[in-house]
Amino acid sequence: MSKNYTNPETIGLHAGWRKDENTNSVAVPIHQTTSYQFDDCDHAANLFALSELGNIYSRIMNPTVAVLEDRIAALEGGVGALAVASGQAASTVAIQNLATNGDNIVASAHLYGGTFNLFKNVFSDMGIEVRFVDPSDPENFLKATDENTRAYYGEVLPNPSFEVFPIAEVAALGKPLGIPLIVDNTAAPVICKPFDHGAAISMHSTTKYIGGHGTSIGGIIVDSGNFDWEAHPERQPALNNPDPSYGGAVWTEAVKPLGPIAYILKARTTILRDMGAAMSPFNAFMFIQGLETLALRIREHSRNADEIAKFLMSHPKVERVSHPSVASDLAKERADKYLSGGCGGLMGFEIKGGIEAGKQFINSLEMFYHVANIGDSRSLAIHPASTTHSQLNEEELLSAGVTPGYVRLSIGLEHLDDIKDDLSQALDKVSV
Repeated sequence: MSKNYTNPETIGLHAGWRKDENTNSVAVPIHQTTSYQFDDCDHAANLFALSELGNIYSRIMNPTVAVLEDRIAALEGGVGALAVASGQAASTVAIQNLATNGDNIVASAHLYGGTFNLFKNVFSDMGIEVRFVDPSDPENFLKATDENTRAYYGEVLPNPSFEVFPIAEVAALGKPLGIPLIVDNTAAPVICKPFDHGAAISMHSTTKYIGGHGTSIGGIIVDSGNFDWEAHPERQPALNNPDPSYGGAVWTEAVKPLGPIAYILKARTTILRDMGAAMSPFNAFMFIQGLETLALRIREHSRNADEIAKFLMSHPKVERVSHPSVASDLAKERADKYLSGGCGGLMGFEIKGGIEAGKQFINSLEMFYHVANIGDSRSLAIHPASTTHSQLNEEELLSAGVTPGYVRLSIGLEHLDDIKDDLSQALDKVSV
């Protein structure tokens, strides 16, 4: 690419790739290969020693996947990215890259149910404590911090509360202590740029808006390159102490000739290499296709969702609506501060009548798909209390913003009239 583009519409089409040098193919080829021929012994040695970067084995890197990584890094404004097999794998690797047995992270309590369960139970079994706090007051992150805190974590648009996370406020609290902010930007690609507000690492479930068509599972982690991992070496031992899993490399020192990529290179050459949650080249190809229209799709998702939020706000069977476009007070201030060009396609609403009304509504939908996914071109709906957040107890459900009659909608790209008609006929059938 001869130019560093800044507009998302152009980045999605051109970043990281122009043509295949051998065939002049414009479309990115699917490199369906396990391994790569080394030029000679010195070339192989240099690759393994990280004195030069290149392809070794497709569990660690792949040319098709690399284009996706370059393109999303450019979209987010980062210095590098690592694609993995799923969004859950991305969340896992993002934390494991910094924290180990005896360490902790402080996370927003407003998280997707699968992430909450991963953090609360699976990480606990690994000896990593996750301390959940209410993100409405950023100072809660500081209050839960101790000498073993390795990172702060939050979702830009938390699923299912959809109240925008205070990115700059939390990042500013952590930076002087050597604590990076990791944010999940799955629900707000293009419309939010976490790195502009101080986040150190972002991640996406590429399954969602980036793919956009409900065909492939994947995840990605992006390194901003803006965090000083050496400023507080005692706070980040994983990057500043010799790493026995890579010949005693000290990552902040080893990468200096390559740029500010200590975090993302360690994630690739240790966690991904050893755990093996690699993205397939075919799925990477599918996500590249999705990126080509992402900026256009997210704009239309947002426009449709804004109108549906207004429609639901005025419906007599709806108690409340959760969407940044209809937020008020502090939630509105944060939406205005962090979102640009749209408020996203995700929303939730509370139906009068509680859990049975919520189920009755879901069962009455005709066009909406009842699926455990978001960010699809099609409109989707689900009842979180009985599905995505069913692992949580009553207190945890309320902390995450999930009440018995709460329904989550992922507003698609259908004609607005058709979306309204389906919601209307389903609400008409609800007994309250």
